[in-house]
Amino acid sequence: MKILLAEDEPQLNRVITAALENFHHEVDSVFDGQAAVDQAKQNAYDAIILDIMMPVMDGVTALEKIRQNGNRTYVMMLTAKSEIDDKVTGLEAGADDYLTKPFSLKELVARLNSVQRRADNYGNDHLAFGDLQLNTDEQELSSKNSIRLSSKETDMLQYFLLNPNKSLSTDELFKHVWQDQADATTDLVWVYVSYLRQKLASIQSRTQILGEKGGSYELIKQGEEP
Repeated sequence: MKILLAEDEPQLNRVITAALENFHHEVDSVFDGQAAVDQAKQNAYDAIILDIMMPVMDGVTALEKIRQNGNRTYVMMLTAKSEIDDKVTGLEAGADDYLTKPFSLKELVARLNSVQRRADNYGNDHLAFGDLQLNTDEQELSSKNSIRLSSKETDMLQYFLLNPNKSLSTDELFKHVWQDQADATTDLVWVYVSYLRQKLASIQSRTQILGEKGGSYELIKQGEEP
């Protein structure tokens, strides 16, 4: 998993980062709420961990801004307080889970692992962006008309739709779509981007996938600046 960690206490930040990396997670670590908002806007994450009490911008405000940007990423809030009001405030702002300090690193890792399992098993059934709609259960892509997708095409487009207007590297796409295939290579990313471009054209969508073979790709509405 690729995780964004926003925790202003340097020592705790280092400890959490080391624990997550020890379980083979990739971690981007920041120390204030505004930096978390900026990172979430630019990059795709599987989970975001936000401390509530941070400088520049507190965690709840940061979460509100992240959700206002249309980001659906799983968010866990951290706080040194145990009052129920703080938990309610965080959950109402769009948090998915909550941990009160001090907490067990094993519990933190276990909760994140459960998030990954849920994402693999259920995903997002209906996604939309611009004139595009994807029904992941039916593997059906719609705009002016509709077309069926293969399972891998569905997985890749789902990731694009969860992270529109973000630059997604070939490696990121490969890890999310072919993580279960040991014999797969990153060349498949370009092949399936090409398939999706053909299908977007066939349903007359104004949505585009920008990018060249071996580089990064971005899902945009036609006419937008990359």
